[in-house]
Amino acid sequence: MRIVPVPCLEDNYSYIIIDDASKEGAVVDPVEPEKVLRVSKDNGVELKLVLTTHHHWDHAGGNEKIKALVPGIKVYGGSVDNVKGCTNKLENGDKLSFGSGMNVLALHTPCHTRGHISYYVTGKDEEDPAVFTGDTLFIAGCGRFFEGTAEQMYQSLCVTLGSLPKPTRVYCGHEYTVKNLQFALTVEPDNVKIAQKLSWAQHKRQEGLPTVPSTIEEELETNPFMRVDLPEVQEKVGCKSPVEAIKVIRQQKDNWRG
Repeated sequence: MRIVPVPCLEDNYSYIIIDDASKEGAVVDPVEPEKVLRVSKDNGVELKLVLTTHHHWDHAGGNEKIKALVPGIKVYGGSVDNVKGCTNKLENGDKLSFGSGMNVLALHTPCHTRGHISYYVTGKDEEDPAVFTGDTLFIAGCGRFFEGTAEQMYQSLCVTLGSLPKPTRVYCGHEYTVKNLQFALTVEPDNVKIAQKLSWAQHKRQEGLPTVPSTIEEELETNPFMRVDLPEVQEKVGCKSPVEAIKVIRQQKDNWRG
């Protein structure tokens, strides 16, 4: 399994997931279809599936165009998310496959939108799996609670995504990493791993390189929204439960000007 990030718009990422054996591919959130198709052509890949994380235009806005450019391509999206151009609606736990042995599991991760789907992708046994988290989980952050509750975001981040194997690579929908880590340090000023990752991310961005992927293990160490089960994090924000803590940290982030 090979994953090629395609920077789009100002700070979005589309991703091409390539099965090198068959040269078949899937694309996550192809908001700039022509750009995505150029990259897939450069890699000799035939795109078979579109995996849409959620209905917002900067993720689903290229679906109709890619359908016109690639006749017969299937467009997947969450069943309750009203995804533009969707041909196949997904429920939590639905499974797809493409290429030779590339498996995709749909995980319902609501809150940012009601029907948000994260895609957990596995290839050969020796390869680390990958998860495409759209605007639910960012590196060191999470999406705004536009259509859901703190309880839902807790379930999506800390239960659904947090229980994936720790080496799982995390590919999110936006390049927000530096700002997220700067904010994370305001929550946990003494967390050395956050400071180290911030320094690493700043170097990456100075070189014009993406900060994806992270891993679930790194997120559990550095993402305040995935650390709300820890009593010391709850205490830092004056809370007694993880759900209360995730709500307070999100409010702080919404008001933070960095």
